[in-house]
Amino acid sequence: MSRFRQSTLVLAALAAAPLAAQSAAADPRVGLKTGWKDAGEAIRGLALVSHTDRPEGFVTPSMPGSFANANSDLAFKGSLVFVGNFNGFQVYDVADPKAPRLRATVTCPGGQGDVSVHGNLLFMSVEEARGRVDCGEQGVRDTASAERFRGVRIFDISNVEQPRQVGFVQTCRGSHTHTLVPDAKDASRVFVYVSGTGFVRPSAELAGCVRNMRDPNTSLFSIDVIEVPLANPQAARIVASPRIFADASGKVAGLWQGGAHGEGTQMTAMTDQCHDITVYPELGLAAGACSGNGILLDISNPAAPRRIDEVTDPNFAYWHSATFSNDGRVVLFSDEWGGGTAARCRATDKPTWGANALFTLANRKMTPAGHYKLPAPQTDAENCVAHNGSLIPIPGRNVMVQAFYQGGLTVFDFTDPRDVKEIAFFDRGPVSERLTLGGFWSTYWYDGRIYGSEIARGLDILELQPSEHLSRNEIEAAKTVRMELLNPQTQTRLVWPPSFVLARAYVDQLERDRQLPAARVAAVRRALDAAERGTGTARATQLRTLATGLDRDARGKGAEKVRLLAGVVRELGKS
Repeated sequence: MSRFRQSTLVLAALAAAPLAAQSAAADPRVGLKTGWKDAGEAIRGLALVSHTDRPEGFVTPSMPGSFANANSDLAFKGSLVFVGNFNGFQVYDVADPKAPRLRATVTCPGGQGDVSVHGNLLFMSVEEARGRVDCGEQGVRDTASAERFRGVRIFDISNVEQPRQVGFVQTCRGSHTHTLVPDAKDASRVFVYVSGTGFVRPSAELAGCVRNMRDPNTSLFSIDVIEVPLANPQAARIVASPRIFADASGKVAGLWQGGAHGEGTQMTAMTDQCHDITVYPELGLAAGACSGNGILLDISNPAAPRRIDEVTDPNFAYWHSATFSNDGRVVLFSDEWGGGTAARCRATDKPTWGANALFTLANRKMTPAGHYKLPAPQTDAENCVAHNGSLIPIPGRNVMVQAFYQGGLTVFDFTDPRDVKEIAFFDRGPVSERLTLGGFWSTYWYDGRIYGSEIARGLDILELQPSEHLSRNEIEAAKTVRMELLNPQTQTRLVWPPSFVLARAYVDQLERDRQLPAARVAAVRRALDAAERGTGTARATQLRTLATGLDRDARGKGAEKVRLLAGVVRELGKS
């Protein structure tokens, strides 16, 4: 189908759509030029800092329905970005974000190659039957073979230019994704939660594997927990395979049995696996996106995760990933309707299908709140559905960046989970005139910038720009949150050091939301400016006086935000 024909169909569908959809006709993301390396681009609220093509050995564009050589998930350590790939992984130094420097490429096929990093160890997921213990590219022919590897690989990256495999753990279903879980009581080890979504391998290849779902020892309906002694990763082993889907009677298949939820609802996959698990150790909680259910886990004992709540959504086909708000009051789940290879963001597709579902979280129970989906319609040639993203540390707000494959990336505010708003975006035109795998697999915020793993094109680095939705002070305050390590499925609490830019970010928000009178906003800004110019006792006195005045303001509208501002001002007065 020609690009002109696709655009015509999109506009025709919009004409018959509700007004909210019709407004998308003016969106610059509609009608972008097709191309692999020369596609049209649309951007708002962001600046593209750099784009780096995939290196030699990782350059073949993926064909429809194929993941050969596709870039996948990301992990971060210092100035290094690790880019997973179905053919191995790449390592970039982004100390100069305008000119990322390739430090290493590792060819080691076996599946989407999700990566995570801890110290000098890198972990990589392997699920495909072609995976070999020796990382060879020739695959494995035999049905059962000691040469096949499916599970989690462990690499030593102490010499980042020459990573070497130092350990591995075989699992019955392989590892589609994995999650690193630190042990707060024992820093000498970490745990890895393994989410396997592939077929169960024969017991002749790996002892203990059981394919029959009716057998009480089935390899379905559980996750694997690996313990990794950091000083001896070769000794890593499975220490538990908890039945987190069991019901109160112990039935291992106790959650969603698969199928539709009623007329006009999605056909939702059976809950016999997790696709992804996001842990938030400081809360002692994890959120599992588990095919037919979203589940909440107690991980206070990281070696023994325990399910404490579960939810369903008739709009979801396949629960894919999860993200907590920083305060733990909201959890967001994404639906990978179409498996990531289908066009699911067309004007005719329901806005609650292939979207995010948001739940409020209180007393360790989840309650439905709302949905959010990329608001710009995409074409039949663009695989598009909700995928991987992370929080952006905008103080006082819940803001997230998220990949939508060839829908590009979207930045949205879910501070009110019942009224989610897009605030920035970046998108390219289709890779090809026909449906071909491409677009952003993952987009994450790390130390002041957004990094995107583009499946067919390479690595993108972007920066937020001020707009009516986001002030310069809010962006600069976000940049004060520094990380030395980021594994996106392992959330850590975001903490903002006291600073004048943080205080000004809160003032900007109070003004935007009209929670303080304009005259009072101006007075607070003058007081902050004067205090910043001052020194010693004079500065401390000015800030204490301002904090006291803000305490009085906190009795009215916007009380919670004003209290946050007063707290920052008071801390600045102590320094």
